[in-house]
Amino acid sequence: MNKKLFLSIFLFVLASSVFAQNKQLTIEDAIWNVWFDLAPEDLDQVQWRGNSNDYYVFIEDWAVIKQGNIKNEDIITLCSLDDVNETFQTANYIRYFYDIHWLNNDAFYQIFGNHVYVYDVNQKKILENYILPSDAENIFYNADNKFVVYTIANNIELIKNDGTVVKVTDETDPGVVCGSDYTHRQEFGIDKGIFLSPNGNYFAFYRKDQTMVADYPLIDYTTFPATLINIKYPMAGQTSEEVTLGVYNIADNSTTFLKTGLPKDQYLTAITWGSSEKYIYVGVLNRDQNHLKFNKYDAKTGDFVKTLFEETDDKYVEPEHPAIFLPKTQNQFLWYSERDGYNQFYLYDTDGNLIKQITKGAWVITDFYGFSDDEKFIYIQSTAECAIQRHIYKINMANGKMDMLTQVHGTHVADFTADKKYFINKFSNTETPNVIDIIDNKGKVVKELISAVNPLADYKLANMKIGIMKSADGVTDLYYQMVTPPDFDSTIKYPVVVYVYGGPHAQLVTDEWLSGGLWNYYMAQKGYIMFTVDNRGSADRGRDFENVIHRQVGVAEMADQMEGIKFLKSKSYVDADRIGVHGWSYGGFMTTSLICDNPDVFKVAVAGGPVIDWKYYEVMYGERYMDTPQDNPDGYANASLLTKIVNLKGKLLIIHGGIDPTVVPQNSHDLLLKSQAAGVQVDFYEYPNSEHNVRGQQRIHLMQKVTQYFDDYL
Repeated sequence: MNKKLFLSIFLFVLASSVFAQNKQLTIEDAIWNVWFDLAPEDLDQVQWRGNSNDYYVFIEDWAVIKQGNIKNEDIITLCSLDDVNETFQTANYIRYFYDIHWLNNDAFYQIFGNHVYVYDVNQKKILENYILPSDAENIFYNADNKFVVYTIANNIELIKNDGTVVKVTDETDPGVVCGSDYTHRQEFGIDKGIFLSPNGNYFAFYRKDQTMVADYPLIDYTTFPATLINIKYPMAGQTSEEVTLGVYNIADNSTTFLKTGLPKDQYLTAITWGSSEKYIYVGVLNRDQNHLKFNKYDAKTGDFVKTLFEETDDKYVEPEHPAIFLPKTQNQFLWYSERDGYNQFYLYDTDGNLIKQITKGAWVITDFYGFSDDEKFIYIQSTAECAIQRHIYKINMANGKMDMLTQVHGTHVADFTADKKYFINKFSNTETPNVIDIIDNKGKVVKELISAVNPLADYKLANMKIGIMKSADGVTDLYYQMVTPPDFDSTIKYPVVVYVYGGPHAQLVTDEWLSGGLWNYYMAQKGYIMFTVDNRGSADRGRDFENVIHRQVGVAEMADQMEGIKFLKSKSYVDADRIGVHGWSYGGFMTTSLICDNPDVFKVAVAGGPVIDWKYYEVMYGERYMDTPQDNPDGYANASLLTKIVNLKGKLLIIHGGIDPTVVPQNSHDLLLKSQAAGVQVDFYEYPNSEHNVRGQQRIHLMQKVTQYFDDYL
């Protein structure tokens, strides 16, 4: 999309006249009710029924599975919780439907707590039922060989359809953990620790040995007296965990470990089963994270077969996806790579030959939906139309030709039928709360399921616009969002709160409903201008846009944020003497950095869960962007806020979760010590029983605290 067309669409103002009523948002509305009473109309868990092209299903009130028909308006009830529980002959055995998986057109399975069951909606009959230990986690069901595999504490068990329980591992040291999704701290796209083979004859699993990793103490204040919780937390430059990959054979109850070699603190990711189950493929990444080998192993013997290809980079390589095997051409697979600067698809064969690059352009693939039956096309979600939008595309495998299947600007998410002839499209944009429709693979809308009315129509909402500004390099376009008060008057000077994240893997400015969150609108209602800019270093703009932070976190990001401040100060309606900043996690690091580096610019700051010194952060994430403290002492010193706190002039509130296992509390506590030694006043608030994110009703308390701090001091 050219810039002129972009501006015509996005440099708009949602004027308060659109929302003619005058109801006022409360903090409860902004933080809690936005997910419930103020959420747009929706079809919960809408998906296709098995392999059908005709029927879609959705959940009503978490208790009834209903079916719609693509060809007519019929809506029927397939089953209810009462139907399912009646077959169990136990009331409230299954209390709600969530995350159901269709095995075929008739039967689905659900993992509910420690129960796994298969239910046939036509027979109204339970086909399989597994009752797991109450502390079972990481649960996987296999329909081919009818078993469930799961973890208990640090070990793996398997339960068969006849109730037989098999202990797959028997680790006695709690420092050795098998099957956990928390391997390599869930970096590199890791979201599971057990990997079922295509036909269910094997599964692979992570074995994480962290006995050599230093303990980090957290305190549980909910007990009397308080108790110590030790976690394993490998800090940057320190000893890291050692991971191997086991392969369990269902038939003979044997385990073989892949011979992934040395050094032991390398990373194993992109775990991919070959279609025949004979081979398993692993991305082996060195600890420096700049050299990836995609290796092939014999699943039965664990022997290394060959390296199919290697990827290197002078900064870092970040594999986040397994290979995707073609369903029919089983010796070929797609590989995600940023090697040309953007996340694109490359087609390889299982001998390691690069057949071709399938997709190409200055945009990134953000999701993959599958292949057409004849394997001539793939279906993806990407940013090809615009960096802050998500559209659905059909790609010709032979020539790379792209057809955009969604036309309305915004954020589109698809669920395709098995044969890829249709997809359920769910989308919103800054003007549209929620639309769900069915589209064919030529881009024609064949049925509208939902077109939600604005749930905030009765509220006197703020004005919002999205625009483009230049980064500090004078070349790169950055997207910003500005929310101004409902009765905005350009002759009045308003205080500004900058909301910032600024780090990798996050994009805040997006073309979707309530982009940036309803709290921004609540604050604008109170008379603030809310401003956000996605600086260089943030996500979904390509490799070079993100990795500019390498070895110098905070430098390019702050430079871009200060360009945002220049932009704000150029506006006659901005009170340059009342500028605040707020962010969490990486945003907490940015918030504290901004007020300490620019003490005459920012009057107030609220930093949540901040990284204060990167030497306190964990190995996998920290070393990717900063290398080790030993290799990059200047980078760590320049990013540390422990020496910069002496510059503070304004009001700074630090908030931290007392049992935060991600950004450990030592970050904030050490800053408090340094501020005390320097005679600098810093305000501090802790949520004793919260981890990295403050959730539930406590989140309302949190945002009341943040809001009140700006009210009091800005």
